[in-house]
Amino acid sequence: MASLNGTFDASSVDPSTPRETLPPGDYQAQIVNSEMRTTKDGSGQYLWLEMAIIDGHHSNARIFDRLNLVNNNQQAAEIAQRTLSAICHACNVMQVDDSEQLHMRPMTVKVIVKPAQGNYAPSNEVKGY
Repeated sequence: MASLNGTFDASSVDPSTPRETLPPGDYQAQIVNSEMRTTKDGSGQYLWLEMAIIDGHHSNARIFDRLNLVNNNQQAAEIAQRTLSAICHACNVMQVDDSEQLHMRPMTVKVIVKPAQGNYAPSNEVKGY
């Protein structure tokens, strides 16, 4: 049981709606949030990115990416470094020491739709910057 520190009145808050899956394509987007997170097994870290679509019919929709920058699998780390380089080039920021330096910089993001798998609905995946 968890106390909610008072009574929550659901009639005063609009309910959330399921996140829309974007059709595949190229979108103008910008990073709006990022953080380094520990991998599930605790042996590495990934850069988690939240991006907002900034124009068109899907403006303000969110897409996400993860870059396995610290990983025991060297190939995974190299792929993440190449992806980070692509982001830096797309944002025209060649040297970064904090992911926040990439925030709010428009870039083109290539998005695909991953088909439903098991209990998971179709979802978007970033395939290029």
